[in-house]
Amino acid sequence: MLYIKNVTKTFNKGTDDEKLAIDNMNFHVKPADFITIIGANGAGKSTLFNLICGTFLSDCGTIELDGQDITMAQEFIRARSIGRLFQDPMKGSAPGLSIEENLTLAAGHGGWFSSVSKDDKQRFREALSLLGMGLEDRMKQPVGLLSGGQRQALTLMMATLNPPKLLLLDEHTAALDPGTAEKVLEITKKIVAENNLTCLMITHNMQSALDLGNRTIMMDHGRIIFDAEGEERSGLTVQDLLDKFRENSGKALDNDRMMLV
Repeated sequence: MLYIKNVTKTFNKGTDDEKLAIDNMNFHVKPADFITIIGANGAGKSTLFNLICGTFLSDCGTIELDGQDITMAQEFIRARSIGRLFQDPMKGSAPGLSIEENLTLAAGHGGWFSSVSKDDKQRFREALSLLGMGLEDRMKQPVGLLSGGQRQALTLMMATLNPPKLLLLDEHTAALDPGTAEKVLEITKKIVAENNLTCLMITHNMQSALDLGNRTIMMDHGRIIFDAEGEERSGLTVQDLLDKFRENSGKALDNDRMMLV
């Protein structure tokens, strides 16, 4: 589904602030893979997502999605096939529009500039009811009045209303309280499974990295230093991940944002 071949990205090249963010990366994602990604701050995780989405272009290498070379494709073109959630619940939805209007935009009907059919409204209600947050009874309420968890769950629904070829989750529960984060993760698992989505999820929660999905990769200084799936992954513990990081990077995983449980 996704091929990343010999991709490199350097910021501020030729200056004192030069930063090699992605270092000649080669990475293959199979259809329906649900991959969790861990690593310390500065490992290149979000940069990898930005390269896949076209937020900026790589220095070299190629990126293919579902057999199509998207290396030089503009961001809005890629957005037709790639759904993305950010750490900030305020991103991904329009606060001044109602829940119904946001979903209409996501469905591709022109938002508030077009009418919403009864079938559309019923579809939206059924989708929202799956979240278990009562949002299906608040369709006319502005999104800006929702809590962070409600808004992030809505954004997840919007990103998958028309199932994308690839779903990118960039620490999408990090800004939520533990209870809400757990609920959003459960919704995530359900939506990914029901739609058989190919998904990459960045997380700082080491246990979630092992509990969710079918594959876990570890990044350090723009490189993938560990990649586990199948039987190898099923027997791993958080301590194993910490040991693997030390073994493959030559240092301890020292990050105060990293959650071990």
